[in-house]
Amino acid sequence: MVLTNNRIAAIDFTRGISVFFLVIVHTMLIYGTLETQTKTTIGQIIIWLGRGGAMYLIAMGISFTFSRRQSFYAVIKRGLYILFIGYSLNFVKFIIPEFLFGGLPHRFLNAYHLKTQTLETTLFFLGLGDILQLAGISLLLIACINQITNNKWIYFLLGLLIIVVSKELSGFKINILGIQYICDLFFSNQYNVYFPVFPWSAFIFLGVFLGKQLKEIHNNTQIFFKNLALQSLGLIILGLLLVFSNYKYHFGDYYHLGPGGSIILLGTMMISFWISNQLIKLFNPNSKFFRSIIYLSKNTTSIYFIQWTLINWGMYVFGFWSFDQWNVLVLIVLFTVLTLLTNILYRKLQSLRIIQLKK
Repeated sequence: MVLTNNRIAAIDFTRGISVFFLVIVHTMLIYGTLETQTKTTIGQIIIWLGRGGAMYLIAMGISFTFSRRQSFYAVIKRGLYILFIGYSLNFVKFIIPEFLFGGLPHRFLNAYHLKTQTLETTLFFLGLGDILQLAGISLLLIACINQITNNKWIYFLLGLLIIVVSKELSGFKINILGIQYICDLFFSNQYNVYFPVFPWSAFIFLGVFLGKQLKEIHNNTQIFFKNLALQSLGLIILGLLLVFSNYKYHFGDYYHLGPGGSIILLGTMMISFWISNQLIKLFNPNSKFFRSIIYLSKNTTSIYFIQWTLINWGMYVFGFWSFDQWNVLVLIVLFTVLTLLTNILYRKLQSLRIIQLKK
């Protein structure tokens, strides 16, 4: 599929699919019992789909390469904006309901070994590191790197270095107030940061590398995706060899991966882009299905914000870790519909300038 209007159809399609999976995965994580998540077919499939977060990160890196906003200040502004959205989301999905409804659900707090309405709990959830914090920090780093060089191999080597050293640096911190939190954002091995910069920024940097590769071959997507498929198979084989040598070290913790786990995930996500490129050849670009997926891709940030808010607030109605696989499926449909309707309303209010949040 050719590149048009600075967008690559297969990249948009893949990112749109990953956004669609968000509601599915997060609903299962919040509402499915641990047995539902780990011992049922539907639960295991959905949890596996959660690995698609890396797909979004690679797509982000590729898309950045084709963005018109490449100046230092434009990238810094974008990075700070995403960080603002990330911490605003923490405030909306945790802090507001905690005090509005008299505390977060006890079972939810017990999972983090916290107590309701304490300063420790408030600071923990306000500072929770998720994918938006990762994206914002990565953009700030990219802005600085681009001031030094635009060489694609710098991004490749940096991504590779991060993958190799991340597990060894995992848990590193300097016990000075403020600096300790920054260390957590970069190196955490706990669940106060789900997507630490090491190793997850590697997927964004390698996405930038791939985007620059595509530019160098004059946006020839046929050659690009063919090479991508071959490269991904090599990565998957290498990753598997490493994981088989020491599963716990390389893939024991999805959110804090070792080199083997990161390499397998990178290869799997790269082959997903190739598969998407094959699939979109079957669809009319003007078809309702294709346009719906592209809509999701173009509304990633707002949909991410809305679905997490709805799902978290829904705990006060449906509870936490309470449902079997069939009831979770019902909730998935409910939250998908609510998320899309809310996003449509948000965009409508934006178009009427009732809500205006400049990037």
